[in-house]
Amino acid sequence: MSLYDQDDVALREAQEARLRKVWEPPKGLFLRWTDTNNNRVGVWYVLTAFGFMLFAGVLALIMRMQLAVPDNDLVDAGTFNQLFTLHGSVMMFLFAVPMFEAVSIILLPQLLGARDLPFPRLSAFGYWSFLIGGVFVSGSIFFDAAPDGGWFMYPPLTTRTDLSGLGADIWMLGLSFIEVSSVAAAVELIVGVLKCRPPGMRLNLMPLYAWYILVVAVMILFAFPPLIAGDVLFEMERLLDWPFFDAQRGGDPLLWQHLFWIFGHPEVYIVFLPSIALFAMLVPTFARRHLLGYPWIVLAAVGTAFLSFGLWVHHMFATGLPKISLAFFSAASEAVAIPTAVQIFVFIVTLWAGRVVWSTPLLYATGSLAIFVIGGLTGVMVAVAPFDWQAHDTYFVVAHLHYVLIGGTLMPLFAGLYYYWPLITGKKLSDRLGRTAFWLIFVGANLCFFPMHLSGLEGMPRRVFTYPEELGLGGLNLASTIGSFVIAAGVAVIVLDLCRSPWRQKAPRNPWAAGTLEWLAHPDDEDWGIRSIPLIESRYPIWDQEDFVRKVDEGRYFLPDAEEGRRETIVTSVLDARPVSVIRLGGPSWLPILTAVALGGVFILTTYHFYWAALVSGMLTLALVLAWLWTGTAEIPEKPCKPIGHGIELPLYISGDAAPGWWAMFITMMADATAFSGLVFGYYFFWTRHADFPPMAMADGPGVLWPMAALAVGLASWLATVGARKIHARGKIGLARVLVLLGIAASLAGIYAGLAGPWLSGMDPQAHSYPAIVWTLAIWTTAHCGVAAIMLAYVLARSLAGKMTPQHDADIRNVTVYMHFLALTVAVTYLTIGLFPEFA
Repeated sequence: MSLYDQDDVALREAQEARLRKVWEPPKGLFLRWTDTNNNRVGVWYVLTAFGFMLFAGVLALIMRMQLAVPDNDLVDAGTFNQLFTLHGSVMMFLFAVPMFEAVSIILLPQLLGARDLPFPRLSAFGYWSFLIGGVFVSGSIFFDAAPDGGWFMYPPLTTRTDLSGLGADIWMLGLSFIEVSSVAAAVELIVGVLKCRPPGMRLNLMPLYAWYILVVAVMILFAFPPLIAGDVLFEMERLLDWPFFDAQRGGDPLLWQHLFWIFGHPEVYIVFLPSIALFAMLVPTFARRHLLGYPWIVLAAVGTAFLSFGLWVHHMFATGLPKISLAFFSAASEAVAIPTAVQIFVFIVTLWAGRVVWSTPLLYATGSLAIFVIGGLTGVMVAVAPFDWQAHDTYFVVAHLHYVLIGGTLMPLFAGLYYYWPLITGKKLSDRLGRTAFWLIFVGANLCFFPMHLSGLEGMPRRVFTYPEELGLGGLNLASTIGSFVIAAGVAVIVLDLCRSPWRQKAPRNPWAAGTLEWLAHPDDEDWGIRSIPLIESRYPIWDQEDFVRKVDEGRYFLPDAEEGRRETIVTSVLDARPVSVIRLGGPSWLPILTAVALGGVFILTTYHFYWAALVSGMLTLALVLAWLWTGTAEIPEKPCKPIGHGIELPLYISGDAAPGWWAMFITMMADATAFSGLVFGYYFFWTRHADFPPMAMADGPGVLWPMAALAVGLASWLATVGARKIHARGKIGLARVLVLLGIAASLAGIYAGLAGPWLSGMDPQAHSYPAIVWTLAIWTTAHCGVAAIMLAYVLARSLAGKMTPQHDADIRNVTVYMHFLALTVAVTYLTIGLFPEFA
């Protein structure tokens, strides 16, 4: 009899006879504010992101009213600048990316047959960070303090405090806080896809939605951190007058453009690919067949992600770049159309080969593809440098961008809304209202944005609040304004449909007759998830595996019910999804929201220059993070193993590279290393741009002695930690504690040695970009040495408290991962500022 034989009568009788225990969360106000169940957190995430979209849409309508006729005076120039800056910022930072993360937080556990993602409290922290930062940035317009430098905030107009007000700081610090939320969500999603798949779900059996989310979350790790690095430089120039972008003192405003667009162009695909992922789920359902070309669409998604990082300079074709750069980035910009086209053609061919059942979700999907293709074609046009020189900063680019975003993000999300609403609420939305809304949005989008191609080619510049009648563009702009209100009418119909949903009848389970795992769930399920975690043998198990739903509902698979009254799920291996362990998931807690509030205080108080209060808020954040880790991670279980059914027992505690916590640390440090590489890029960018970098008067720099001393103690801290981990695993706890103490001492010494070089050399960071970037790299590295000292002290405290033993050593193993990256950071920083370029 097979190990996974589902006809094992004795097993079935034993499971049915078992006392069925469930996880019961607390009720009432406590649950609403402190809940960490990803399904409920995801719903609030979606509703909040949708609210920000409506807010940004109202801003857009005001702009279109201003531009409806020539020489209009509905709003003045300053207000218009705030409107278009906040509209773009909210749509990109507070709607597009958070919405995909919110939808993924809801869908991924269901798609993977998991009880939840591995770090539900991290998801809750991400939501509260997003909410606080979003309200802070969006609310600024009601106090005439909104940013007004465009959603790209180009220096020097935005870095000079005499030319821009507090809005630039609100934009920079508020959105930096939101970027923390995005990176936190990316960590949760990557670890969830890699480590929480059900047994048997090998990589080649993963739902395409999971593939897309994995690709996009990895993109976030490499796209958002360079912008965070740019934010650091930006705010240090505004707050401290360090001249990173001031050309008169050795800076260069093009550095900001590079760091921003290294984020900005992958951002387009970060919001596009999750929408394509929704197509990958609903197209097979309504074609009534498996999706064709599964390997090709996976490769196309990976290829799109890879190429998207080689396109950022096509936003800078008008900045006077060398011709070889123009040729390379123009070719890369056109090449990305190939994997994008592969994905679109796969959907078309699947529909062609299937027995199509037309529905409201499929109507949105096909309509959005039509709009997106128009945007893609104009994208190929602006990828040609000579044409871009003509169309750059005209309404042609506005039309291209909005065709891509409406066709590639907004309408696919509406398709997913109509498709997955029964899964979330148990109620279907109205087909009649949904189709009415679709045609309003489809017609309105073309009426609004297609004329912008013509007005742009006729010379209508972007970001102007009015225009003279002599240009002859009044008719085209009036058509665009009418189209914008038609779109708004379509969105209003969807809002009406959502508001009427609670009074509709319950829909049947899996109303679309889909074949993927998420439709196992139902809003009336137990709060802790599906009855049992299934064995997967197909990409569409509901269609292909006999009596699949019944066996899951009867608890015939793995980890049936919640025997100890805890929310649990299975951790599996990365490649072939073999069961590795059972992890217990965090329950309701105040810590995520308190940590988000405290961290938000750091950014908000810094915006208003309350530096001491910001420091206190930072210390409170540190205390809350340590309390979160102490009480919510690396729990030593009451028993070593737990039976999950079919004669299999799995450990309740694992550490090292098999554990989700180890992967979370590794992925977080990848994001950290990417941000650091943005700062190092700044150093070498200045060197390539300026023949006298460093200037002769500053050529000595921080010297060699102190940087090499800082390098030595930094590596000593790393070696001490690695040694402590190995010795601790052998049971020599006392010696391991001594090595941890040495690591703490070396990390603290690294702070002094790292700052001593520029300090004792008298380097003035306000005088020139060279001392400014040297100080920045030194501060970044020494701050990481400080974090290392805190982490090692935490490990020592856990050991002394008996919460870390040779058999339960996740704390020191995870900290060792951090120390590996610290060693790399120390080496790059001090070899760069100590030896380059003088000794190169």
